[in-house]
Amino acid sequence: MELRHLRYFAVLADELHFGRAAARLQMAQPPLSQRIQDLERELNVRLFDRTRHRVQLTEAGALLLEHVRPVLAGVETARDAMRRIRPGEAGVLRAGVPPDTEPRVLRTLTAEFAVRAPDVLLDVHEFTTDEQLERLRNGELDAGVVRHPSDTVGLESGPVARRELGVVLHADHPAAGGGPVRLRDLDGAPLVIFPRAMAPRLYDHMLTICRDEGYLPGSIRHARNPNFVHGLVLAGRGIHLNEAPSSPLTEGLVWRPLNGTALTWQTSVVWVPSRHNESIAAFAEAVPMGLAAAGHLFEPTGGDQAADQAAFRTADRTATRTDQG
Repeated sequence: MELRHLRYFAVLADELHFGRAAARLQMAQPPLSQRIQDLERELNVRLFDRTRHRVQLTEAGALLLEHVRPVLAGVETARDAMRRIRPGEAGVLRAGVPPDTEPRVLRTLTAEFAVRAPDVLLDVHEFTTDEQLERLRNGELDAGVVRHPSDTVGLESGPVARRELGVVLHADHPAAGGGPVRLRDLDGAPLVIFPRAMAPRLYDHMLTICRDEGYLPGSIRHARNPNFVHGLVLAGRGIHLNEAPSSPLTEGLVWRPLNGTALTWQTSVVWVPSRHNESIAAFAEAVPMGLAAAGHLFEPTGGDQAADQAAFRTADRTATRTDQG
């Protein structure tokens, strides 16, 4: 049984038409028919019922297809991996970022990555923290940009970026007209927050800080789309905790910083140590540049603090140049 015969079989099972399958495989129809017959003889089963007007999978064919698809998918994954490590060939880096990643982060990140890995295509997808962690461990992503606290056991992480959070309020809210807002002054106000399934540890961490600082929401509404979130706040359905907006808010909404709170976004790049390569290293270097462009600050990593701070100053300078350019 040859791999190409299994591929011929899978394509014919998709098309259920010899002519279309042959065209998709870029081969003539008679050789395709002969290869399918060879496979049936080898397995001693009939894989397709054929008439003049239609082609259908038999029960044996349907069973074989269940086994063949994972095999072909695994082969394609292996080919992708080999393409990424073969010297001199362009590869693909599959990366995840949070759904609410600011445009400035992506602009700077992709530009910096292109400088460091010009022959590698950066394939970026928006996934929640927990979705990224699952895909990293399953080999579906090469690197991710996640929020902390999160379950990163077994993963390597870059420097942690910190961004202070504020609150989005209806313009008529009593706390909307002044300066920084204390969390306890919001006590009892309904809260609009991302669904817990997106990042359970971060969700619990945020609610714990709110409780400890005197804010107990009167109710909780879950929303992930920024327009829906802001629509709920504008409709008087609650307040929303988030970083400073990168563009003007809808009329009727205001953002105010929080006073003396531990509420922050803490973000870093993560990857599986055993899969580390030059492309992931380039991405890990580009992420802090992107985060710095959006105003994130960095915490020392616990190693060479002077070297850390020098790297962070470089990131800030690069981000400033990108914004000015």
